[in-house]
Amino acid sequence: MKLIGINGGTFDPIHYGHLRPALEVQQELGLDQVLFVPCNQPVHRVLPQSSAEQRCAMIELAIENRPSFKLEKIEIERGGPSYMVDTLASLKQREPDTSLVLMMGTDAFAKFHRWHNWQGILQLANLAIMHRPGERLPSEGEVGKIYKSHQATRLTEISGQIVDIAVTQLDISSTMVREQIKDGKSADYLLPPNVVAFIQKQGLYE
Repeated sequence: MKLIGINGGTFDPIHYGHLRPALEVQQELGLDQVLFVPCNQPVHRVLPQSSAEQRCAMIELAIENRPSFKLEKIEIERGGPSYMVDTLASLKQREPDTSLVLMMGTDAFAKFHRWHNWQGILQLANLAIMHRPGERLPSEGEVGKIYKSHQATRLTEISGQIVDIAVTQLDISSTMVREQIKDGKSADYLLPPNVVAFIQKQGLYE
């Protein structure tokens, strides 16, 4: 069965903190593809500063040299608030013979029990929780119960499994990148050079 990783976010802008962990999860789990899914309208955070078209363009530039990384515009094209359960359902309907692996960091997983229809997410996909080496995943409360009841050491073809993967987590955030640019500082070495050039040409975040 084909394994497809789902890497969602605002990507405003995409940076190495998005790209390197995605590559390491792909290599660890043997994912055939990783889909970068920019959200249209975030549910729990402010609206992106750049347009959907600009964010998609930056993603395409960032991943152009890795054919197994793909831009997926499904949430942009659907419009409205972006709920991951709807995205996974559409992807599964489009490619029923695939196993979906939703990738997320520990901060996101700590709030997973508050996600819209998280039970439906686990019916459609497995979770790959990315964490720093030695970092422990939540073991208490509702999210701790979810983790313990779905924890797996390796993925099989069924959905609803949760694996944790130690990755190189770079201390970079899109907020930090935007603030650097707003303050007139260089964003070099925080994101791919072609993305930096695009931001400069478009006058983004200034």
